[in-house]
Amino acid sequence: MKKLIIALLVLFVFYVAAVLTVPSYIETERNPVKLSAPYTVSPEAKALYDRLDFISDLHCDALLWGRSLNKRVDRGHVDFPRMREANVALEMFTIVSKSPAGQNMQSNSEDAFDNITPLTIAKGESPFNWFSLINRTLSQAENLSDFVENEQGKAIFVKSKADLERLIEARKTDKTVIGAMLGIEGAHALEGRIENFDRVYEAGVRMIGPTHFFDNELGGSAHGENLAGLSDFGKEAVKKMNDLNIFIDLAHSSPAIVEDVLTLTTKPVMVSHTGVRAVLDSQRNLTDDQIKKIAANGGIMGIAFFDMAVGEPELPNIIASIKHIRDLVGVEYVALGSDYDGSVAVPFDITGLPLIVDGLIKAGFTEEEIRAVMGENVKRFFLQNLK
Repeated sequence: MKKLIIALLVLFVFYVAAVLTVPSYIETERNPVKLSAPYTVSPEAKALYDRLDFISDLHCDALLWGRSLNKRVDRGHVDFPRMREANVALEMFTIVSKSPAGQNMQSNSEDAFDNITPLTIAKGESPFNWFSLINRTLSQAENLSDFVENEQGKAIFVKSKADLERLIEARKTDKTVIGAMLGIEGAHALEGRIENFDRVYEAGVRMIGPTHFFDNELGGSAHGENLAGLSDFGKEAVKKMNDLNIFIDLAHSSPAIVEDVLTLTTKPVMVSHTGVRAVLDSQRNLTDDQIKKIAANGGIMGIAFFDMAVGEPELPNIIASIKHIRDLVGVEYVALGSDYDGSVAVPFDITGLPLIVDGLIKAGFTEEEIRAVMGENVKRFFLQNLK
């Protein structure tokens, strides 16, 4: 018995040491930044950036890593202090609940080993989360709510149009007030149960992507094995999301799901983080035909910042992707969709957003167009479509 107790104590010490060190190490390795802050831009770009009233980003996976968003850290891409430094008004934080081993852009099996399970254990989360996707999801939602609460009125969890209006009004006199929205990357997180949509809605989720990197109960992924359209459950899920006013995020969806959703939905869609095939011919990127159909639906498309979405070098290709959507369907349909903290290398963290403005100026964008891209389009979209 004594040996057993000693063995258990040793295991416990090792586990505590892992909780304190492993998640931060993995995050540092998986979310590098290619250019070090501080970032310098032209005086014209800095002046224009400083005039922007509402800056927003449509995709950030920072909740996955288990660190506090209330504290500024020297790893990853986003936290609340860095949002304030960058004068970002609203960030869409997304929940990742499962990720296949060997994740790639071409083909992934839904039966592959899940990378998030050992990370969940290493973060010291409740054993109830270790093997339950919905529990992991609700836990990350609760964490965001807690982070917002910890800001003591300086942050707003945006779940409704009224919340967004409150954020806009507060920032007229205090730019340190920031907003956070919540989405889910891949509806496998709902575990095939339609009632779980109600549970995540109550937890604050307002955006869900039908699929992530693998096929699931709703249908095919752009990076899965079958490229199927919506299943019967997927069609039921679209109706449920429309009824709840949860935005459907078509990032990572198979082309067939994109078509099916656009046919079935009664609400505008989102593509929270994407590239365009005219700039980088990748199966995770939007074709011109898809861009036109999403614009016709009244949707909005966020351009991602990493090489597998836009190509290298990233910054000029981010600008080229934004310009392509503007030239094809109009500037009102394009936004920023960084995929910050999403296990990707990015050229700059959130404090480097002035580099986007600098690039847009050099590409001939007007100040009105730059305001639209940097956040006014997102503000308008949510004011029109949130309930």
